[in-house]
Amino acid sequence: MNISTKATTMSSREFNQNTALAKRAARNGPVIITDRGKPSHVLMSMEDYEKLKALSGLAK
Repeated sequence: MNISTKATTMSSREFNQNTALAKRAARNGPVIITDRGKPSHVLMSMEDYEKLKALSGLAK
């Protein structure tokens, strides 16, 4: 079970201005969203999220 690891980084402003781009990037790996230059959130595909849940034992 592989989770995509090619991360993309974008600022909160970039994310707010182009959510569609962030969603497309998340298909290829996590998108790290920064706030004032520091990582604050991660956007990932549902497929990667489900894999992560299964690996961490959080699956329902």
